[in-house]
Amino acid sequence: MKAIILSAGQGKRLLPYTAERPKCTVPINGQAMVEWQIDELIKCGVEDICVVVGYGADKVEQLLYDRYGQGGVRTIFNPFYSVADNLGTCWIARSEMTEDFIILNGDTLFQAPVLENLLASEPRPVTVTIDRKNSYDGDDMKVILDGERLVRIGKDLPLDQVHAESIGMLLFRGEGPELFRQTVEDVMRNPTSLKRWYLSVIDELAQKSPVWTCCIEGLVWGEVDCPADLKHAEKVVRGIAERQAGDMRGAV
Repeated sequence: MKAIILSAGQGKRLLPYTAERPKCTVPINGQAMVEWQIDELIKCGVEDICVVVGYGADKVEQLLYDRYGQGGVRTIFNPFYSVADNLGTCWIARSEMTEDFIILNGDTLFQAPVLENLLASEPRPVTVTIDRKNSYDGDDMKVILDGERLVRIGKDLPLDQVHAESIGMLLFRGEGPELFRQTVEDVMRNPTSLKRWYLSVIDELAQKSPVWTCCIEGLVWGEVDCPADLKHAEKVVRGIAERQAGDMRGAV
């Protein structure tokens, strides 16, 4: 299984923490966000990992080399990071989409059980990882469902129809990688697509063919958009560290 981490942006909403460093290298409880992501991926058996970089690419690449060694984690450079949204980042990484893969937003922190649940889900072409909560705001990537099937996904959906939110982790299997890659290539022929999110492509796909979901309600994850999110992010990674310490004690 392959993972593609979308980490090309600066993360201006996280200023001042990203004034001199890319968002994915912001430290949380002693490690960069991207390190927490990669470590949990590896725990779940995902060792073919590609990080799409852009802003401050040299800093990300140096961090990955220092931590994982030469070739341990691959990178792809997105030269359009300052003018395109993450659909453009997916287009840059389209050559990686030739087999089953996970797409992970560069600001989504998660504990291993989240990914384990996704990997154990029914082997469908496109699976969106979702969570449920009591209410949703304008920043949430909201979803409308028909059972486990995704009907719509977007930030501007009517709140009275919303059932859950996307956590920024998707799994493509079987015909899914080719379906997504080809759709991204087709959509990017329109210049207006530079300002689109890749999940808008998933929204379009869901209206033509089945897109499924995997609910991880009750499991721990967090999204880091702004400084206020860092406190919850620290709780997420502290839980990871505590589990690791417990595993080490159990092995003694």
